[in-house]
Amino acid sequence: MPSTNRFINKVAVVTGGGSGIGKAAAQRLVQEGAHVVINGRDEAKLQAAAQEIDPSGTKVAIYAGDISSVAVAQGVIAFAVERFGGIDILLNNAGVFAPKPFLDHTEEEYDRFIDIILKGKFFTAQAAAKAMKQKGNGGVIVQTGSMWALQAIAATPSSAYSAANAGVHQMVKNLAIELSGDNIRINAVAPAVVETPVYGTFLSPEQVAATLPSFNAFHPLGRNGQPADVVNALLFLASEEAAWITGTVLSVDGGVMAGH
Repeated sequence: MPSTNRFINKVAVVTGGGSGIGKAAAQRLVQEGAHVVINGRDEAKLQAAAQEIDPSGTKVAIYAGDISSVAVAQGVIAFAVERFGGIDILLNNAGVFAPKPFLDHTEEEYDRFIDIILKGKFFTAQAAAKAMKQKGNGGVIVQTGSMWALQAIAATPSSAYSAANAGVHQMVKNLAIELSGDNIRINAVAPAVVETPVYGTFLSPEQVAATLPSFNAFHPLGRNGQPADVVNALLFLASEEAAWITGTVLSVDGGVMAGH
């Protein structure tokens, strides 16, 4: 349990906040003093996560919807402003992942990756930046990108997913320059294999149990990542400890990008 209070009186929005990295990040934000709105597509999952994170119901609110819809992307930010008085931090963590060979991809699958990962993060960040600028206190946006946008992995062909996340990474650099005058910082993390429920979206429980351990050795540090590994990096970038860092894509990958 963290003993710091880095986020006292801060308001955060976490997309993809119903499970995995997003849920763990929301939990830590609340423990460190923040009020948090969690967003995701499954309202029941969000309600269960909110109840687990904050049984009192005073520190966490939910906003269900798919951020690939611009109305949802804008709505979750407007809801945070209405409910908690503003927004200081956006952790843009929503995403989808499902390896598939390039030659087999359909237009529908391609659109799904681009819409959720790139379009969703783009317009959520835009709405957050507008709210931050209006309030005049600056703010922080941290996007969850991907190691797959930095390096192609033969075992997990992910051309559309990787292209969408490469757009997220480049967006970070552009927005860092554009938003710096309003004291809004934006960075991203690029995780490798992290053991979250996302793998259960395209593998059976038996396949997950058999497949994930085989990736431990893929990471030079000898193990897959856990949600807390990524959350530690997200919250560092969201905190004043990173006050002089913007436009950065931080690899959180057990050493994968260092080489093999």
